[in-house]
Amino acid sequence: MTAVTLSTGRNGVLIKCQANGHAGFSQKGSDIVCSAVTILLRTAMQVLSQNERVTVNADTSSRGNLAFCVEVKEDTPETEMCLKYTADFLRAGFTSLQKEYPENVSFTEAVEAGN
Repeated sequence: MTAVTLSTGRNGVLIKCQANGHAGFSQKGSDIVCSAVTILLRTAMQVLSQNERVTVNADTSSRGNLAFCVEVKEDTPETEMCLKYTADFLRAGFTSLQKEYPENVSFTEAVEAGN
């Protein structure tokens, strides 16, 4: 099972996201559920890394684990909107995956103090 945790601030902005474990839907290297989790996270990280107002710190040190956190360099309404949208994107994607593959993906969301 892949366990995904999305952490947001009280105002809905993305703070961090992490996925741990293998979905176990199919063999490693050909697991469509693992691929879906990976593409959601990698796309979010790629889009955020193109935003000059934030820094993305990622941990991809071991296979089956992917985590990243966002550091805001310039707090603007545009930055907040981008981080809210990215959290919404990830939430929708992982909620959908969990509904379709409940034996393979668990999704939780944590709201952290601050923002």
